[in-house]
Amino acid sequence: MLTQTTTRVLGPSDLDAALAVLDREPVANAFVTSRVQVAGLDPWRLGGEMWGWYEDGMLTSLCYAGANLVPICAGPRAVRAFADRARRAGRRCSSIVGPVEATALLWRLLEPSWGPAREVRPHQPLMVADRLPADIAPDPYVRRTRKDEMETIMPACVAMFTEEVGISPLAGDGGLLYQARVAELVGSGRSFVHVGRDGRVVFKAEIGAATPQACQIQGVWVAPEYRGQGLAAPGMAAVLRYALADVAPLVSLYVNDYNTAARATYRRVGFQETGAFMSVLF
Repeated sequence: MLTQTTTRVLGPSDLDAALAVLDREPVANAFVTSRVQVAGLDPWRLGGEMWGWYEDGMLTSLCYAGANLVPICAGPRAVRAFADRARRAGRRCSSIVGPVEATALLWRLLEPSWGPAREVRPHQPLMVADRLPADIAPDPYVRRTRKDEMETIMPACVAMFTEEVGISPLAGDGGLLYQARVAELVGSGRSFVHVGRDGRVVFKAEIGAATPQACQIQGVWVAPEYRGQGLAAPGMAAVLRYALADVAPLVSLYVNDYNTAARATYRRVGFQETGAFMSVLF
């Protein structure tokens, strides 16, 4: 029996306890929950370790340590313990992301040894919708991406990623991992596209994380030549319709606070701000 407080790497036998922690905040934790539900807690299948924080023998907080470092249901004591473990291990992630309060403290503790960051996004509103808008008709041309359309959508996916993250996903391995992730979303029916008459993508988005409780839209993009023409809101309404009908009763996304146009579009479609994330990019 574990006593007082401690952290350790979780294993397959800890799955039920970890899922119980994740279930406390199903919307905020959708990204990690979706990975755990598919891969369990085996580090090789999960793509990283899951650290657990125990208080008086009870698992109360988690931290996913993979390509991202993600504090989960973590108060200040848990965050400090996770920061100590992360500092000892050295930085192996490309970002730290999670709820603002825990992520801000985690970064303050890690910045002296891990800094400087390439970019810090201190406030990214978390927005949630549970119904379709009454006054916006879904774009009838938005549909699931077909498996034979990878060459069609990849330029749009690369452009979106580069705009959003600030670096190309083709760097390093030539884009093999990124292309595999796009193919996975297409194959699972969670990639959506509006292809114009010229065969190029007009609008696209994906449902990147999905659990029975909640899912998360990501990768929303309108081709530059079509921006300002009112396509984003109907496109989002179409993706929201698919998500609510086929995936989960709660649909979320998070957006940079300075992206006022996108925030306004999401509000028009019925998304409401329920919290905020923070991202530290390396």
